Amino acid sequence: MISGKLQLYNLCVQKGTLTPEERYIINDHIVQTIIMLEQLPYPKHLRDVPRLAGAHHEKMDGSGYPRRLYGEDMPLAARIMAIADIFEAITASDRPYKKAKKLSEAIHIMAMMKQDHHIDPELFDLFLRSGVYRRYAEKYLSPEQIDDVDIEQYLS
Repeated sequence: MISGKLQLYNLCVQKGTLTPEERYIINDHIVQTIIMLEQLPYPKHLRDVPRLAGAHHEKMDGSGYPRRLYGEDMPLAARIMAIADIFEAITASDRPYKKAKKLSEAIHIMAMMKQDHHIDPELFDLFLRSGVYRRYAEKYLSPEQIDDVDIEQYLS
């Protein structure tokens, strides 16, 4: 049974559903990923794998984790991975703790992340213009998640 003080503490979370301690534990997965990946031997063409995997949770404004890199310090591949990772997480239907978002909702959320300097604006525009979001949706999302998206309102 959870004590009253702990329940009150958990109810005071202002954004999302995680306490700072729970968020730290979840964010630590990327640190553990980097540690594990850095121990592996890679052929020359894959030597950047730990750096790329470790940077895809960074944000363009330097508020990401684990290194708090700014956009210009993030590898291009990591900025691309960040957009793909966010889109997949928002639309995923296999997460018991959240409902999968419709395509229009996912794009709107990501557009706000673009505005807040969390994701690369040029890459997000390319993500929309190329139609890759739509091709992914048609292949992996349920039909009820796929709705119309007016991408023009989200382009720079």
